[in-house]
Amino acid sequence: MSRGKTTLMDLSNEARAFIRAHRVGHLATADARATPHVIPVCYALLGDRLYFVADDKPKRGGPSALKRLANIAENPRGALVIDDYDEDWTRLAYLLLHLDASVVDSEAEYARAVAALRDRYPRYRSMPLTLSTHPMVRMIPRRWHLWRAGNPQEANK
Repeated sequence: MSRGKTTLMDLSNEARAFIRAHRVGHLATADARATPHVIPVCYALLGDRLYFVADDKPKRGGPSALKRLANIAENPRGALVIDDYDEDWTRLAYLLLHLDASVVDSEAEYARAVAALRDRYPRYRSMPLTLSTHPMVRMIPRRWHLWRAGNPQEANK
């Protein structure tokens, strides 16, 4: 079991590798009344931050009208879970990131994050993702917890 302190820079190499080895995380946000909303997201890791973009997959109201974006505007606290499931429960694992989320407003940061997402996900290469049409969210972890069933004795960090 591992615990982080305040930022992603506190992640162990194992936790960073876990993030990079997985393709999808489950993002939990909540509105001002604490009503939860959980959705899968594709993400990229850049330095001490993770990013996701409101892409061109079909959505009611378009990319800017997403509940996750409205929730983040009302309440920037959230969580991201990245996990392994297997019928052999000795192979179970997850990384839980408690985070602060905000919409990216810098063209330079947006461009770096889009490039990282396009490197990870070929489908993004053909999407015309722009700051004005496809909001990008920056997720900064405050603390984290990595758990593996096969290694329950891992020391706290």
